Amino acid sequence: MPRGDLPPTIDALSHAIAQCRICRDCPAGGPERRMPHEPRPVAYLSATAKVLIAGQAPGLRVHETGIPFNDASGDRLRLWIGVDRDTFYDRSRFAIAPMGFCFPGYDENGHDLPPRRECAPHWRQTVMDAMPQVELILAIGQYAQAWHLGSLRRKTMTETVAHWRDFLLTNREGPRVLPLPHPSWRNTGWLKRHPWFEEEVLPVLRREVSLLIG
Repeated sequence: MPRGDLPPTIDALSHAIAQCRICRDCPAGGPERRMPHEPRPVAYLSATAKVLIAGQAPGLRVHETGIPFNDASGDRLRLWIGVDRDTFYDRSRFAIAPMGFCFPGYDENGHDLPPRRECAPHWRQTVMDAMPQVELILAIGQYAQAWHLGSLRRKTMTETVAHWRDFLLTNREGPRVLPLPHPSWRNTGWLKRHPWFEEEVLPVLRREVSLLIG
């Protein structure tokens, strides 16, 4: 979307995102990298929400339903945040914009592929410009952390999350960022190996979100 002096309205931007087919029609890497299925962009933008949930890319169930985090990962994320489904999907309280808006498909091992390479360069800054009221970004996974933290990100996702205080509690321009692991149930082993996440990070996450959503 071309950028003018003013960001587009939330409704106009949401409509443009819903119509996007760049990963099908102009894939990065050439025609052989074309999205193998019909794209279905999923993003909940907001003109009032102070919390942005920045994930990676929708999974298959989200692709099928058009509802972000409408899966087991979403159940765990809501448990982490300490909110029910109605609150989570209240767009006056939460914006939800993954780094890739469409389900990217599976690799040969049955794991979700990374977010499409076309999406963030085309859309991310426009999305952020359209939501200047956001005060806290929950950066879930390495792709969201790479974009929102840039050179401040540590070498690994674990190191980045372990240094969460550096990002949340240090004064910096723009919204504060709280890095989180992906809430996938495949990360249950990671959570067991790093008990400090549930002991130290989750209480702060719940407190910060509670203060912002009212």
